[in-house]
Amino acid sequence: MANKPTLKQVIKAVLGAFVGVQSERQRQQDFATSSPLPYIIVGLVVTLLFVAVLLLVVKLVLA
Repeated sequence: MANKPTLKQVIKAVLGAFVGVQSERQRQQDFATSSPLPYIIVGLVVTLLFVAVLLLVVKLVLA
């Protein structure tokens, strides 16, 4: 089992996967971690922030 990833590493991995530009080395490192829970939590937060920003932009454009 690999060491527990830092918050910075998890955010970097999630953002890379979110945009689709993650390296093979980074992907292997992500899958070597003991728990997917940090990635799931950060992924949900990033997704909610993305949707909130989209809603805000649409609201500002239509106002």
